[in-house]
Amino acid sequence: MKYLLLATAALTSTLAFAAEPQFDMKRVSEDIRVMSADDFQGRAPATVGETKTVAFLIEKMKAAGLEPGGSIGTDGKRGWTQDVPLRMSDIVGKPSLSLSYGGKSHALNQGKEIAVRAALTGQDSVTLKDAPLLFVGYGIKAPERGWDDFKGQDVKGKILVVLINDPDFEGPEGKFGGKAMTYYGRWTYKYEEAARQGAAGVLIVHETAPASYGWATVASSNPNTMFDIVRDDPKAAHTPFESWIQRDVAVDLFKASGLDFEKLRAEARKDSFQPVPLKATLSADYKVKTEVITSKNVMGRITGTKYPDETVAYTAHWDHIGVGEPDANGDNIFNGALDNASGISTLLELGRAFKAAGPAERSVLFLAVTAEEKGLLGSTYYASNPVYPLGKTVGVINMDGTIGPGPAKDFTISGTAKLGLLDMLIEEGKKVGRSYTPDPRVEAGGFFRSDHFPMAKVGVPAISFGGGIDLVNGGVAAGKAWRDAYIKDKYHQPDDEWSPDWNLDGAKLDMGLLYSLGRRLANGRDWPNWSQDSEFRAARDVSAAERK
Repeated sequence: MKYLLLATAALTSTLAFAAEPQFDMKRVSEDIRVMSADDFQGRAPATVGETKTVAFLIEKMKAAGLEPGGSIGTDGKRGWTQDVPLRMSDIVGKPSLSLSYGGKSHALNQGKEIAVRAALTGQDSVTLKDAPLLFVGYGIKAPERGWDDFKGQDVKGKILVVLINDPDFEGPEGKFGGKAMTYYGRWTYKYEEAARQGAAGVLIVHETAPASYGWATVASSNPNTMFDIVRDDPKAAHTPFESWIQRDVAVDLFKASGLDFEKLRAEARKDSFQPVPLKATLSADYKVKTEVITSKNVMGRITGTKYPDETVAYTAHWDHIGVGEPDANGDNIFNGALDNASGISTLLELGRAFKAAGPAERSVLFLAVTAEEKGLLGSTYYASNPVYPLGKTVGVINMDGTIGPGPAKDFTISGTAKLGLLDMLIEEGKKVGRSYTPDPRVEAGGFFRSDHFPMAKVGVPAISFGGGIDLVNGGVAAGKAWRDAYIKDKYHQPDDEWSPDWNLDGAKLDMGLLYSLGRRLANGRDWPNWSQDSEFRAARDVSAAERK
C-alpha cells in the first residue's frame, strides 16, 4: 500500500464533485455569521459564548436530522454532549513583572514586552523574587536523537530562557529531520519539559519566522483565560510561570550579560551546546483565580445500517479565544470566523448532506470539540475518554479554517504524516482533477496544532484537511499572498470576522472532496493505517483485534 503520493496528475481548471451532495453555501455563510457575531463573545469555554454555541450546535444538528451522539445519561439515553472537565485559570488584575540586569530593574508590561499565562498548577498566586535566568537553547531533551540541552544542570528555582521551534529550522538538516517542525519545537513541549526538569518558569523568545506567527498573536492569546485538562499532578506538566518575551528584550538581556544573542542562537543548533547562565534575574508577583469547570464536546451521529459499531468521524473545534485586550481599533472580541466557525459550519453542512443521502453502512460521527485554542483539550479528553471505541474508529477527518480566497487546483493536509487515509484522499482528489500538495509550511508544526493530533497519538488514522494554495485565479502567488495576509492581520486577532463578500466556491469544492472521502469510508470495508515507520502505527496495531 502506498502511504504518501506526490501529485503528478495534470492540473485542470474545471473542477467537479466525485459525489452529488447538495451544499447550500448561503446557509454555510449564515452559520458562520451567527457563530462569529459579537453576541457570541468569541466562543470561549465557560462563558456565555459557550452556552450560545452549544445551544446553536444542538439546534442545527437536530434540524439536520442527526441523532444525539454524546454520552449516555442517567436516564440510559444518549445526549448531544460529552462533559469535558477543565481547569480554568485567570491572572487577577495587572501582574507585577520585571527583569533585573545591568544593575537596573526593567519593568515588563503584559502584552507588550512579555506575555504571561495564568498558572495552571492549581496555585492561587505566583511570587518570584530575583529568580536566576538560564539559557538552555531549544530546551529539548531527546535521548533517541542524541540531544540534551540541559546537560545535567540543576534547573530547580530557575527561569529557563528557550528558543522556539527546533534546531533544524534554519538548517542544515540535522538530528531533527530538517525544516519540518517536530513536536520538540512546539511551545507546549517547551513548557512540559521545563516542568519535568523542575524549573520555576519559562521565557520563550518569540521570533516570527520560527513561531510562524507574529507577536500580536502571542500577545492576544496568552494573557487571556487559560485552560488545561484536569490532572492528578498539574505541576508535572506545568511550571508556575509560563511566558513569552519579545526578541528585542532577549537581545538586550543577553547583551547586558556580555553575550551575543545571535552567536548563542547558532551555538544552540549544535548537540554540543552547553546551558549558559545569564547575569539577570526575574521577579513576578500576581494572584491567580483557578477553578475546575465543565465544558462540552457536542456530537451528532448517523447510525450505520450494517456496521453501527464502526465509526467514521468528522471533527472541528467550536471554540475561539473570547474577549481580550482591545486592538488598535478598540475591538476586543476575537470573533474567530475562519478559526473556526468556518470548520464548524462545514461540519454541519456535511451532516446535512449525509442525512439527505441516507444512512451509510458504517456510522458517521460529527464531533464539535471544545478548547482547541487552549491546547487541543476537547479532543485530548475525547481521545482519553472515547464515546465510541477508538479501535473501531475508521478514521478522523478534521477541519480547521475551511474558507479560502476561492477555488484551488490542489489541496493539502497539516504536516507530512504518511497514512492510508491520505492515499484515499489523494485518490478522491484525482477523480475531480485536484492534486495533493504537501504542507507548504511544515516548519510551522501544523500537524501538532489541530484536533486530529490527539487522535493520532492514540493510533487512530487522522488528518487535518487544508484547502489548496494553487488558485484557479492567480495561481500559487495569489494563494500565498492571501495566506500570509491572513496570518499577519487576522489569525488570533479581532479582525478574524465574517464577510458577506467571501468567495465560497473553493469551500464548496473542498466540501465535495471531504464528503466523497467520508462516504467512501462509511460504505466500504477499508481500515486505513499508518505507514510502517510511523510513530502512531504501534498503537493502531494493538487495537487490530477489535476490528476482526
